[in-house]
Amino acid sequence: MAEVEPPDPEELRERGEKAWSRRVALVTAIYAVALAIASLGGNNAMKEMLLAQQQSSDQWAFYQAKVIREHQYRGQKLLLEAQLAEPSAWKGAERARFEALAGRFADEEKRYNAEKKDIEKDAKGLERERDQNRDRDPYFDYAEVLLQIAIVSSSVSILAASRPMFGFSLALAGLGGLLALNGFTLLVKLPFLRH
Repeated sequence: MAEVEPPDPEELRERGEKAWSRRVALVTAIYAVALAIASLGGNNAMKEMLLAQQQSSDQWAFYQAKVIREHQYRGQKLLLEAQLAEPSAWKGAERARFEALAGRFADEEKRYNAEKKDIEKDAKGLERERDQNRDRDPYFDYAEVLLQIAIVSSSVSILAASRPMFGFSLALAGLGGLLALNGFTLLVKLPFLRH
């Protein structure tokens, strides 16, 4: 009969600690992946916010140009109408030519008025997009901070062989992950996380 040697308790404890350290290291790598995703989401939200702001500003400048042209045509039309209202003003074919010109000015005024409404609608849509991305950004910022602290806490838990510290890192990473997820979806708007 072969002799069975009982395992050395010190060796078993050391193996258990190594296995635990490997699991914590794997979880820490998962934290790093979540941090990268949160960082990407934050960078994209900021880029989209700035782009929408720029495009909105461009649309409002275009809107203002249309308003100026509309007012120019209105002014020219009103001036011609005032001149045509004088009984001694142009007669015959010349009068008809100026009445037609006043009509073209009125048509151009209406066209610019209609065009500026579409531009205003586009500009307001871009402002909404800008505001939505602005609202998303702080969730990513706080998620990044919490995930970075979770990575450090997890690393410290390996060095100190501290399970409570690892539990703390799990809680931070969970909260950071939820904030990052909310940054993508904006399911919940937290009033203290607004710019």
